[in-house]
Amino acid sequence: MSHALHAEWTKFRTVAGPARLLVSVVVLTVAAGAAADSAARCTSAACGYDPAKVSFTGVYPGQAVVAVAGVLAISNEYSTQMITLTLTAMPRRLTMLAAKAAVMTGPVLIASALAVTGSALAGWLMLRGHGFTAANGYASLTAGADLRAAFGTVLYLTLIALFSLGVATAVRDSAAAIGIVLGVLYLFPIAASLASDATVSRHLEQIGPMNAGLDVQTTIGVHGLPLSPWEGLGVVTLWTAGALLLGALILRFRDA
Repeated sequence: MSHALHAEWTKFRTVAGPARLLVSVVVLTVAAGAAADSAARCTSAACGYDPAKVSFTGVYPGQAVVAVAGVLAISNEYSTQMITLTLTAMPRRLTMLAAKAAVMTGPVLIASALAVTGSALAGWLMLRGHGFTAANGYASLTAGADLRAAFGTVLYLTLIALFSLGVATAVRDSAAAIGIVLGVLYLFPIAASLASDATVSRHLEQIGPMNAGLDVQTTIGVHGLPLSPWEGLGVVTLWTAGALLLGALILRFRDA
């Protein structure tokens, strides 16, 4: 396993693409969050805004870049046929996939933590001047629920990267894998909003990875959520585990 980890880390750090994508995640997430902070105003008690969700608005576009990074972690090798050389050097395919997932997880965790920290700092600096104060019912922007929102968002972005890796391992085509991942992420919220039946809409929110996963950011009205914040993150974990299992099976039993 150590040889596989070394090989995957060498590939990761010597190719410019992954690092640029992860830097883009940080910049896009913080910039979009800051833009949302600048637009939010709270002029009275119970103004209806959740400050954590406002600060972490940038996660919605940022996760798309994370998904692309996860897909390209393996699909680039299929597009260039380098996968044949990789599997020749590391014939234990599942070990190779595990090493690739492990190597990708570290940088994605770091980038996600930087993005979330930057977004939280921007929110802390900006929202207090926009009415998010104790007088309007917002006693603190650094309470326990806010820390849960930040930590959960980091985990969410990391799970999305691993989910994308699993899908790309199964599909093997960059465009198709990106389309599938983004479709799964963004179509469930659209379908839930368009559903005329409230029960159907609620079920769609419970099973959709983005709806369920980003409930971890909620700090106001938690009891009204379709799932608890950690249950929602568990849904994303199941999607990720399923995608990686499917990818591992296809990788194991299908020719490169």
